[in-house]
Amino acid sequence: MDLTIILGNKNYSSWSLRPWLALKLAGLAFREEVIPLGMPTTADVIRRHSPSGKVPCLIHGETTIWESLAICEYAAELAPKAGLWPADPAARAMARAVSAEMHAGFAALRTQFPMNIRHSAPTAPNAECQADINRITALWRDCRRRFAGHKPFLFGEAGIADCMFAPVVTRFATYEPALDQDAKDYMATVLALPAMKEWVAASKAEPWIHPKFAV
Repeated sequence: MDLTIILGNKNYSSWSLRPWLALKLAGLAFREEVIPLGMPTTADVIRRHSPSGKVPCLIHGETTIWESLAICEYAAELAPKAGLWPADPAARAMARAVSAEMHAGFAALRTQFPMNIRHSAPTAPNAECQADINRITALWRDCRRRFAGHKPFLFGEAGIADCMFAPVVTRFATYEPALDQDAKDYMATVLALPAMKEWVAASKAEPWIHPKFAV
């Protein structure tokens, strides 16, 4: 299967992490190309691949998909046996709802806690960011209690909903806001995924530093 995913820096690009992780969970073989963000040539290089001028972008033969959640959906269709969405209709609807909420929301958290995996910067969240944290951890807790059974991910097995929240897990690891034990347990579950370990290791080995950041 001729799949290539175009990514931004693994240290900074939360939108790139989500579909990359979905492809890994789906067991699909793919090539990847990482484009450093914030460089003078970044926009031109991305536009050679992505019609939106943004990353990530998945190229499959003549098909180009330039949006994170759409790439995740495509991975689920290419590998239906991987179970990236729950089989139960109620659980699947909830998984899609929380994925869409993550996709569209939580602007305060994104602003105060930008993804920067190799950085350690304990930071007290402002009121708006704390409200986002409260909502996210409530979603995690509700999904796991209602749909996970005795398994550790949001809907039991690792799937697209977990991919959508994986960058939040890295943000919490970087900025260390106060979290309850349920949230900490879920973070540990996501960070223990072999694919997440691979992504984190690669992010720490990258030579590029975005102009907005010190590291």
